[in-house]
Amino acid sequence: MQRVSRLKRELSLLATEPPPGITCWQNGNQLDDLRAQILGGADTPYEKGIFNLEIVVPERYPFEPPKIRFLTPIYHPNIDSAGRICLDVLKLPPKGAWRPSLNISTLLTSIQLLMAEPNPDDPLMADIVRELLF
Repeated sequence: MQRVSRLKRELSLLATEPPPGITCWQNGNQLDDLRAQILGGADTPYEKGIFNLEIVVPERYPFEPPKIRFLTPIYHPNIDSAGRICLDVLKLPPKGAWRPSLNISTLLTSIQLLMAEPNPDDPLMADIVRELLF
């Protein structure tokens, strides 16, 4: 029950006060199946792009992070061709940095930041990282 009330609160906040360039909504009537859109940031290769994401909220949320992946293809060193994202806040410790105090809005903002500032030290796509560095 705590999970449901938290998700409803987070979705309400995302609807009324979304982070700049980010929208998120419930997909159909399943509370644990969400969709999001991130607008490509100004002065990035993704400027004017609209990127759709799928968010699957696990039963143990907020003690486990949501599973987020890009539905829109994106050429990025930290995002693979299946849309999986390599980002520490999307993984549980000790390898990750997920904490129950984080929320979906924070995760989407972190993904938006990753789009603007790729992390060459933790690539999913090594060939793209080589292009980024050279």
